[in-house]
Amino acid sequence: MRILGIDFGERRIGVAIGDTEGGLALPLTTLVRTSDASVIRELVELAASESVGALVVGEPRRLDGSRGQAAERATAFARKLATASSLPCRLVDEALTSVEAKERLRTAGVDPRRHPERIDSLAAQIILQEALDHGREG
Repeated sequence: MRILGIDFGERRIGVAIGDTEGGLALPLTTLVRTSDASVIRELVELAASESVGALVVGEPRRLDGSRGQAAERATAFARKLATASSLPCRLVDEALTSVEAKERLRTAGVDPRRHPERIDSLAAQIILQEALDHGREG
């Protein structure tokens, strides 16, 4: 089954794609978020065109595991997306994924400040890979 991984942000939404059979996630794109309705419409269309069967949305928990306003916004967005797409949607803790994405870009010789959209799609890949890895274990 193909899955979309989503790094929800206030300005941009990073998107990755993967599948449960191969267990590999890849960065796909970054969407500009003007409103929940417009980006949800784009994600639903993307999910349909990619024959996606499930969604994974990053939930930005605090380092102590507690939930703040950012986690609440991501959860509300995930609920709306699940309803609009009629696809199952799982939340995955995304603590420090943007930091890891920036470090991976630097290691690859890419300046993350010049390519913020790459941070978002790479963070979505990390979120989705985490979900795929834990799905195989559980």
